[in-house]
Amino acid sequence: MDDKIQEVLTLYHERMQQERSQPRVEAPGGRDGGHDQRMRSIGPETGQLLNILAKSLKSPTILELGTSFGYSGIWLAEAARATGGKLITMELHDYKSAYAQQMAQQAGLADWIDFRVGDAVQMIDDLSGKVDFVFVDLWKDLYVPCLKAFYPRLNPGAIIVADNMIRPGTEDVKRYGQAIRALPGISSVLLPVGTGIEVSRLEAE
Repeated sequence: MDDKIQEVLTLYHERMQQERSQPRVEAPGGRDGGHDQRMRSIGPETGQLLNILAKSLKSPTILELGTSFGYSGIWLAEAARATGGKLITMELHDYKSAYAQQMAQQAGLADWIDFRVGDAVQMIDDLSGKVDFVFVDLWKDLYVPCLKAFYPRLNPGAIIVADNMIRPGTEDVKRYGQAIRALPGISSVLLPVGTGIEVSRLEAE
């Protein structure tokens, strides 16, 4: 990681630390209400693992479902830059995407990221090409619908990582774990990294 990226990651880590030291306050109205300022981000351990996994692929098209405020996207975009790939990141809320874009600019990574705002399932359906790496970290009831949308778009050897699989361990993520393991050609393992990640791979041809 170069100095620009390290500086941006430090800013994120400081914000995460501050957030975790204060009482949790949810935005009114759930996913569609208010300006939710909670980062809800992965930690640095999960970020580093994403970075390592993405770097194992050559010129990957990386799909991130749930930009949030852009923390995980920094790790993924750095991998995209290092491997000659690109990151497509999708977010429901424009104010979160705008913040993520600002931080990506500051990190010197904006040229490797395609920011998209809207309904994730619809935007996956609108993708023109196939993908090599998927990071799933959005509202949990969308995990399975998104899986159904992106599975036909996976290139052979594609890697899929889903977050929050152990904590909070909702019924939605349990259904995702069952659904992805039932798909043809998929190998999958649950790892106790961060809040728990399901790492899956579509077999190569």
